[in-house]
Amino acid sequence: MNRNPAVAGSFYPADPIELRTMLDHYLNEAQTDTKVPKAIIAPHAGYIYSGPIAASAYARLKNARRRINRVVLMGPSHRVAFNGLAVSRAEVFNTPLGAVEVDQAAVSALLALPFVDYNQPAHALEHSLEVHLPFLQAALADFKLVPIVAGDATPKQVSEALELLWGGDETLIVISSDLSHYHSYATAQRLDQATSEAIERLQFEQLTSDAACGKVPVTGLLKLLRQKSLPIKTIDLRNSGDTAGDKNRVVGYGAYVVD
Repeated sequence: MNRNPAVAGSFYPADPIELRTMLDHYLNEAQTDTKVPKAIIAPHAGYIYSGPIAASAYARLKNARRRINRVVLMGPSHRVAFNGLAVSRAEVFNTPLGAVEVDQAAVSALLALPFVDYNQPAHALEHSLEVHLPFLQAALADFKLVPIVAGDATPKQVSEALELLWGGDETLIVISSDLSHYHSYATAQRLDQATSEAIERLQFEQLTSDAACGKVPVTGLLKLLRQKSLPIKTIDLRNSGDTAGDKNRVVGYGAYVVD
């Protein structure tokens, strides 16, 4: 079973050459660091809006291009309401840049958890995962994907799933989330700064769905980082008023890394 792209054309270019050119531009423009992150939080909006911010995180994978061979990707459900976490029966996820193989062994391991189940409708049109795939294809040489859509799950459940697949240097954890939605530019800056400070302090209890649309996966990651005594830092914090939109009604985007 293949998972066909649901977002090409609306969130990023459907033409592979145009898409690759756009990704290369964002990645080349991003400031980088020699440290390779173990986990990242990055946004999932249309590339003209959030692409530069996402690239701030993905550019840091350069030194692990061939080392990372598994990506655990978790994003929020925007269209389907359900409890727990959803995995897919798809064997590959397709984008204009090609196919990404799903790690079936990892999916099977997740299914042993009582709050994880197959849920194809949750994956069918979910852009919070698929927006990240071309960035991963551009940044990494070859990898298997563990795609997870988060429904109504607790921080404990999310942290347990992430802990199960944490792995070593071969595994990257990617959490998909935008920040505040549809405030004025100044209000969004204030709200997103407060959210970023809470994230850096690992205060997952303070986050709300209004602060981050990916609140469920973000809080689970932060809970696990607190357990592991691992820090997370903000490397980019902008909004659509800084990239491609007007400043009257903006969406916030942040990029965060766990080195």
